[in-house]
Amino acid sequence: MDRRSFLHGSAALTGLSLLQGCAKHVAAPALATASALPFYDLPGNILPIRADVDRIFRITVCLRPFRAVGPRMDVVKVGDKTVVTNYGHGGSGWSLSWGSADVVVRKAMEAAPGVKECAVIGAGALGLTTALTAQRMGYKVTIYAKETAPYIRSVRATGSWTPDSRVALSTDAPADFAALWERMARTSWTMYNSYLGVAGSPIEWTDRYQLSDDPPRDRNRPVDPNTAADPADRTKQVHEFARYSQSIADITPKSKDMPPGSTPFPTKYVRRNSSLTFNVAGYAKLLMQEFYLAGGRLEMREFHSPNEFASLKESVVFCCTGYDSKALWSDQSIVPVRGQIAWLIPQEGVNYGIGYKGLNLLARRDGIVVQPNIGGEEEGWNDSNETPDHAAAEAGVKILQELYSRMEPIIAKRGTKVTA
Repeated sequence: MDRRSFLHGSAALTGLSLLQGCAKHVAAPALATASALPFYDLPGNILPIRADVDRIFRITVCLRPFRAVGPRMDVVKVGDKTVVTNYGHGGSGWSLSWGSADVVVRKAMEAAPGVKECAVIGAGALGLTTALTAQRMGYKVTIYAKETAPYIRSVRATGSWTPDSRVALSTDAPADFAALWERMARTSWTMYNSYLGVAGSPIEWTDRYQLSDDPPRDRNRPVDPNTAADPADRTKQVHEFARYSQSIADITPKSKDMPPGSTPFPTKYVRRNSSLTFNVAGYAKLLMQEFYLAGGRLEMREFHSPNEFASLKESVVFCCTGYDSKALWSDQSIVPVRGQIAWLIPQEGVNYGIGYKGLNLLARRDGIVVQPNIGGEEEGWNDSNETPDHAAAEAGVKILQELYSRMEPIIAKRGTKVTA
């Protein structure tokens, strides 16, 4: 085997092993069709995940706070307090957090000029970024929260850059929301870039692979539930979620259809892109540390009504209470969208994501996220049940097992030598 062929094959398949039995070593030959990709664009090592049910070390459930008209970022007067709301981001809370924080802090500065102290209610994704943004704009900040990481709902998120995931309905969002969304997305994008390369990799780039035996469908094209060829699709698109990703196409890496044989995946269609990954456990701790280093103060406290803000010494209050805002503000516009994650033990060298047969998987440094999503973005709609579903968790792992079991005969056919 010549040097070029050896490098070509090893880059695509080095380290691929079978999931059954003991650990195995795989010596991968060159792939005949991999030459369709430029040498510099070959996939790196795609190690298999140890998809065993007994490697699930926890199951978490998060309720995404969705509002059809988009996030609530309003200035309201509650007694003598200037309150700015910052909640209702659906599945885009982490992704839009910095941009949303920038919007609400500037609104507060305009509504209450000259004020130098403020309170932030909530210590989740929106609370932490709002507190840090306020500090950077000159405020002395106190966070009031009933709980912090690792107990808050925000830390149960998937951890992907998804700035227009369940952020609004295309039929209900106001006409000016698209421009506001783009502003928030670009501000957040810039801030996340400043965390790349930080020790512990709280934010990093990873590759994602969409796998299918059928031609992939454009996520921006709505499905007609009455004519969808896929029976599963007929349960989707009861709500047409707003899509704005084209407006930030200049900063978003493009998806690429991979030539057959260029990856070890067994499906007919493989589409690759790269996206930001939030290693939420480490990232949330880092934000809290930055808040303390900038002189921030935390007080554990729960509020049951906005009228209770009157007892705070601060005259400016940012309310970043996520799904709890439904009860706090009696805001019936908030719809819970339940999302469950089964967490597999992290694996060294596994740092990619997969979309396959309704399964969303993302290998992070704090765990391998396995999220069955058979119903698409309708999955968990208006479901406020936060009890883990163990059967669903195991079903997601078994989908992954099925994928890797299909890979085994393909590798064997290519002449791979497998030794125990």
